[in-house]
Amino acid sequence: MYKIKTLNKISPLGLDIVMESGIGIDDAAEAPDAILVRSADMNAMEFNKNLLCIARAGAGTNNIPVSRCAEQGIVVFNTPGANAEAVKELVICALLMASRDVVGGIEWVRSISDKGSEIPAMVEKGKSSFTGPEIMGKTLGVVGLGAIGAKIANTALELGMNVYGYDPFLSVDAAWRLSSQVKHATDIDTIYRNCDYITLHVPYIKDSTHHMINKEAFAKMKDGVRIINLARAELVCDEDLLDAIDSTKVARYVTDFPNAVTAKSPNTIPMPHLGASTPESEEKCAIMAAQQTVDYLLNGNIKNSVNLPNVTMDRMGASRICIIHRNVPRMLNNFLDLIGQANINVAHMINAPKGENAYTIIDTDEPVGTEIPETIAKSPDVFRVRVL
Repeated sequence: MYKIKTLNKISPLGLDIVMESGIGIDDAAEAPDAILVRSADMNAMEFNKNLLCIARAGAGTNNIPVSRCAEQGIVVFNTPGANAEAVKELVICALLMASRDVVGGIEWVRSISDKGSEIPAMVEKGKSSFTGPEIMGKTLGVVGLGAIGAKIANTALELGMNVYGYDPFLSVDAAWRLSSQVKHATDIDTIYRNCDYITLHVPYIKDSTHHMINKEAFAKMKDGVRIINLARAELVCDEDLLDAIDSTKVARYVTDFPNAVTAKSPNTIPMPHLGASTPESEEKCAIMAAQQTVDYLLNGNIKNSVNLPNVTMDRMGASRICIIHRNVPRMLNNFLDLIGQANINVAHMINAPKGENAYTIIDTDEPVGTEIPETIAKSPDVFRVRVL
């Protein structure tokens, strides 16, 4: 029986799905077949040879060594969209806090809490210090139009905002979710030039999105722009941000990933990573992570993987061969030649690449035994072979 280990507290709704499938949960297991994780840092972990997959109950996977996992034949899943509603609501809250100085006003009222009967008059006199613009009629730029970004864009339209969206990797599914009223920006400079508010919803990738919001980007933005970053702290260069705030280029910065700089900088609202911190979000993430893990362990199907292609196929034969391998020529021909030489018929198959890696599922009309998978596994371009 497969065993799954959890590294964080996972909603019982997700654990129930695992146990109902007949798979065991053993948090003391030294060599689990799968791991369910939320925020625990796994980058320095050594993985046992039989670890098949890691499922992150959330969208970001910075806490998992994704590339190393692929080379060890370990599928890494995330749960895109499961926390989209929670993050969307917090972004709308951040939009309002970026406009109206609600936080500053609250802090000021608390500072005069010892004034007793004078407070009402002081409030009426001092409230003008905390005024801010309405968001209706203003222009919002959404950078990244995945499950979260699309929800935010559509909601902002309902609030009366003009919305630009930018995403060079916009998927067909995301495009269907997006309102036709969202203006399509073909480059990010269009966002910078036109938008009063900018919200970031892209992953942190060291080689491409690290400090994407920097001195050069700020120079292209409108004066008094308000920026919301509930994605990752590293998307924004802190030093350049401070300069932009000091020059009033940036009127306010709201972040869900505070650090030593942004926690104390002026005109910054630092929140303690609240984006997905709702019971509903945690439940949905746990359910999706559990479902994906169970389907992969029992059927070899991959959905929402960050290091391997999404490949799913209904069972159609007596045996199923699942192969994680490099995306190089003739791999598929080699697999089929081995099966054909054993006079075994292929009932159905599917193959898909993702970057340097690929995944193949082959269903056969009769059991394949051990010789074929053992031969396939000897190839230096094959990371893992399973027979189900």
